[in-house]
Amino acid sequence: MSLTPEQHTWARRFKWISLIEGISFLVLLLIAMPLKYMLDMPMAVKVVGWAHGLLFIIYIYTVFPTAHKLKWGFSRTFFALIASVLPFGPFIFDRNLKKSQHVDL
Repeated sequence: MSLTPEQHTWARRFKWISLIEGISFLVLLLIAMPLKYMLDMPMAVKVVGWAHGLLFIIYIYTVFPTAHKLKWGFSRTFFALIASVLPFGPFIFDRNLKKSQHVDL
């Protein structure tokens, strides 16, 4: 599937938002949570949690217009939403998206 320039822009934007959101989730799970519970540093979760929450909301609000512009079906849109709540989900979704669209974003 060949993307128009506008679709390519939407795909790249979504890719970067999803990767940043995925990284923030991993930082929350793998760094901030252990700091809170092992070293009694709850501020780590508060700061990273706020950042991740904001990025999560941006991700969710970006899924629907991206799905519309790229003509995703229900299942791909659904998996994009599910990917946002799974560790490593955005990375796996991005890899599958690259394979299915044969585009290097």
